[in-house]
Amino acid sequence: MTKTVLITGASRGLGAALAKALAPTHHIIAVGKTVGALEELDDAIQASGGQATLAPMDIGVDAAMQQLCRGIYDRWGSLDLWLHTAVHAAPLTPAGHIGPKDLAKSMAINIEATSRLIAYVSPLLGTSGKAVFFDDPRGGQQFFGSYGATKAAQIALARSWQAESAKTGPQVAIMTPEPMPTATRGRFFPGEDRSVLADTAAEAARLLPGILA
Repeated sequence: MTKTVLITGASRGLGAALAKALAPTHHIIAVGKTVGALEELDDAIQASGGQATLAPMDIGVDAAMQQLCRGIYDRWGSLDLWLHTAVHAAPLTPAGHIGPKDLAKSMAINIEATSRLIAYVSPLLGTSGKAVFFDDPRGGQQFFGSYGATKAAQIALARSWQAESAKTGPQVAIMTPEPMPTATRGRFFPGEDRSVLADTAAEAARLLPGILA
């Protein structure tokens, strides 16, 4: 029976690269907001002989995530793997000038949506599944107040779940990718020499053994 992997934030960047890397061995359940990007991902997966289910959804919409997880249960009964690559990257700004809307959205996506997803996905993973989170340790760096604080809080949630489920499952892993030329990084570091950054496909290949361990 083909294994299943839920990838939240699958439309671009590392999420898309991991979807392609896992397609030979897993049915990909790809969640993202950009329909066109998800369709391109589906084309690439099908071209390699794999299969995907596209879920053009916003993880910040609670009802959509409930519908998604209920649909996964109804179709497959469980999940083997969950990769959470979705993140909101608020504009860089001094700590004293963080916009209330930017902070609210960062909290809604990076913390609140992650917390709800842990609650919804954990029963699907059961005792033998695995969840993987991807750290980007920017907490305390200048101008990264909104992103750094909420990303750190997201990983703190993951670490608590990791400690709580260590003996019972599911397995929870936290990995730190190398810098990649993603759209998110491009917003943070415009004008950066992107040629020295890790290719997303190569980084996905590097991370894959740890993900599947």
